[in-house]
Amino acid sequence: MGVKFHCKAVNNSSRQHQTKLFNVPPPSLDDKEAVKTYADKEKPPQSFYELQINCARATKLAMSDGHKLLEVEFPPLPANVLELDDVSAYDVALANLKLAIDFAKNFAPEKQVAIMFPDESEANIAMENLGLDDRPAPGVQISSLRKSDPGDDRLFKPEQVLLNLFGTGSGGVVKPMEDVDMYVCLVASAQELPDIEELSQLEPDKTIVFYNLKLDVLRGDLGAPAFPPKAFQDRFLSTVKPVYYLRTRQYSRSTPNPPFMVNYQGCLFRSYPGEYQTLLDTGTGQYRRLLGNPVRPALGEFKEQLTEELRNQGIIGEEGKTLNFLRTGYKTTTWWEEEREEANDAWKT
Repeated sequence: MGVKFHCKAVNNSSRQHQTKLFNVPPPSLDDKEAVKTYADKEKPPQSFYELQINCARATKLAMSDGHKLLEVEFPPLPANVLELDDVSAYDVALANLKLAIDFAKNFAPEKQVAIMFPDESEANIAMENLGLDDRPAPGVQISSLRKSDPGDDRLFKPEQVLLNLFGTGSGGVVKPMEDVDMYVCLVASAQELPDIEELSQLEPDKTIVFYNLKLDVLRGDLGAPAFPPKAFQDRFLSTVKPVYYLRTRQYSRSTPNPPFMVNYQGCLFRSYPGEYQTLLDTGTGQYRRLLGNPVRPALGEFKEQLTEELRNQGIIGEEGKTLNFLRTGYKTTTWWEEEREEANDAWKT
């Protein structure tokens, strides 16, 4: 299907014509400089179809640059659906599986792609509910990180009791798959992330995509009882590069004047190899770019960038240092966003 160009001519006082192009396609992947310039200002997608195209392109660019551990993160359902009370984590997981299959099709059959659930039971339940088999498309298969030993026919497994007690998995062992070039990992919890690390050690030359795992949320569990230690972020998660990252955040702020409460939201967006863009929701279904940064801003910094724009627009007023401190607190970064000597910079560049 060809791309249509829509042009609009505008007459000015000098009788000159200015032409504005819409739906301009991205530059050739061979032109690295042009690709970087385009990605720095790329806009968030207007549809899931556009998202899939842009997401696959960013992933391929990162793979061509030699990156193996890649993060893809975006809302798997429309915002108005995610806010419904009857939408469960299982509904989100099924949506992610559908999206992951479409994502994998962008690489198959040239590459053999395996979509990996944490364990066999989760994979089987998801396939049954969607009416799929383990080969949903040519070059694409659905499997699991942990696989049971076919020779183990014990009815009672003492080690499984211990695993269930600490919530650390469903037993079995992590096994690489034959003739697979690329893994796409779904719905893993913080306790199951070490299985992905083990897979990467077994398959160091294979691409592993962390697909909508919400790593920012999972990092918050590290260090808690029965969870991986904080060192896991430094050793492994910090080496995962975000290649397509779209996270929206909503905030509220009280004001001394009407309307007394201002609700606002923004989006942190990155399409590899572009910058991390801070985008403000204009309330019209569009985002306005405020600034770009080659280094991913901390969550507190991102919020302050949005707030500063509201100050510049006069929507909220200036506040004294004391009141501003009471709003933001002493720390505006989480522990993993701080400079850590043992951590890799890949997760934020």
